[in-house]
Amino acid sequence: MSIADDVVALIDKEEVAQFALELCNIDSAVGHEREVADHVFAWLEREGFAARRIGLFPERFNVLGRLPGSGGGRSLIFNSHFDTAVPRNKDLVHHDTQSPVYHSAWREGDMLIGEGICNDKGPMAAFLLAARAVRRSGHKLKGDLLVSGAITETGGEPADDDAPGAYPESKDMGARFLVTHGGVADYALVAEGTGFGLVWVEAGEFWYKLTLRSDQPPFYTPYLPKRTTLAKSPNMIVAAAAAITAIEEWAADYEVRNVYKCAGGTVVPKAQVGGIRSGDHHKPQMSPQVCHLYIDVRAVPGQDPVRTGESISRAVTRAGIANSIELYHYRPGQEARNVGDFAEAVRRAHRATFGAEPVEPFVETSSMWRDINPFNEAGIPAITYGPRSTTHSFKRALTLESLYQAACVYARLAVEVCNTDKPVTDSLLR
Repeated sequence: MSIADDVVALIDKEEVAQFALELCNIDSAVGHEREVADHVFAWLEREGFAARRIGLFPERFNVLGRLPGSGGGRSLIFNSHFDTAVPRNKDLVHHDTQSPVYHSAWREGDMLIGEGICNDKGPMAAFLLAARAVRRSGHKLKGDLLVSGAITETGGEPADDDAPGAYPESKDMGARFLVTHGGVADYALVAEGTGFGLVWVEAGEFWYKLTLRSDQPPFYTPYLPKRTTLAKSPNMIVAAAAAITAIEEWAADYEVRNVYKCAGGTVVPKAQVGGIRSGDHHKPQMSPQVCHLYIDVRAVPGQDPVRTGESISRAVTRAGIANSIELYHYRPGQEARNVGDFAEAVRRAHRATFGAEPVEPFVETSSMWRDINPFNEAGIPAITYGPRSTTHSFKRALTLESLYQAACVYARLAVEVCNTDKPVTDSLLR
C-alpha cells in the first residue's frame, strides 16, 4: 500500500458523519462563531496539532492548526469558514430565521441535513479528519500541512451612515486576516461545494448605494398631485419601482456581456437590488423625497468598479430618474496564477477516490465570492473543491458518502503535495 492508502484507511465514514454533526450542532450564525472556533481549537490541540487563534477580537477569531513537516516539501493549507449565513434574530430577508435547518444538523438515512453541513462545516469536518489521519498514520510528510477555519465569510459590511465600529462585520476579519497573519502555504484548498469540480476563479463583489431624490416637497397624502408615470412620481419609493426596472434591464444585459471563462471556471456575473431604505413606516402619510437602493454586482477579475457604477447610474438616468451612485464595498474577483501543478494533484487525488475525472463545476460556484479570493489575492494559488448536492438551493443537505469521499480526496492531496520536493534554490522568491 502507498502512504496515501495508509492514510485513507484511517478515515472512518461513520466518524465523518458524527464529527460533521458535532460541529454543525454548534450554532455559529455569522457574528457568533466563537463557540465552534474554540471547539475546533481544543480538538486540534488534543489531536497533536500546533494551534493558534488569529483575530482582532477575543470573541471573533480564526483558527489555524499546523502539522509540521520534516523539511524540503511543499506546504498546503485547507480552509473552510465557521459562520453560517442566517442570523439568529428576525430579519427582512428570511421567512423564519429560527428554522432548525439554519442552526442545527441531523441525519436522515444517508443524508446529513443542515445549513452548516453544506456551508461550510461539513467540508471542514472532512479535511480535519483527513489531516488527523495523516498524523495518526505515523508517516512524516516533508512539507507543513495546515488546516484553518475562518469567520465572517457570509457576513456583511459597513454601509451608508454607519459610524466606524457601529457595524462589527467585514470579510477583512476572516480569511484575509488569517492569510496576512500566518495562514500561508505554497497552495490553498478551500473546501466548499463545487460538485467535486475544480474552481480557481471567483467573482468579485461591488456594492453600490444608488440615491434617488425629488425636488418636490414631501406630499401629505390628501395633497398628492395627479398620478402620471412611476418615474415622474414625487414619491421616491414609487419612482424606485421604475429605477429597479431599469436596473433589472441593465443587469440582464450585464451578465450576458461580461461572462468570463478560463480553465478554472466560468464567471457569470449577476446583479440585484438587495436593499431599500426610504420613508418612515411610522408616518406613511408622507411621500419621501429620498430613496436609497443597495445593489450587489458580481464582477469578473480585472473589472473597473467606477465604470460599472457609472453604467448603472446612466441606465437609471435614461429611465428619467435623477440619481447619484456611490461604491461602498469593493472586493475584486481573482483568478489563480501558477496553479497548474496543484490542479493536477487535485485531479489525481480525485481519480484515485472516484475512479473517474472530475466533473465540470456548477457555474454558480465560480460566480460568487468565496474565501479562495484572499489566498489568490495574496499570490497563493488556491482552488475550491468539495461536495455539493444537486438540490443545494432548496435542500440544505449532503450525502454522508460525499463527505467521506471529500475526506479521502483531501487526505490523498495532502500526502502528494506535502511530499513533493520544493526546488532547491538560493532565491527567496516563490
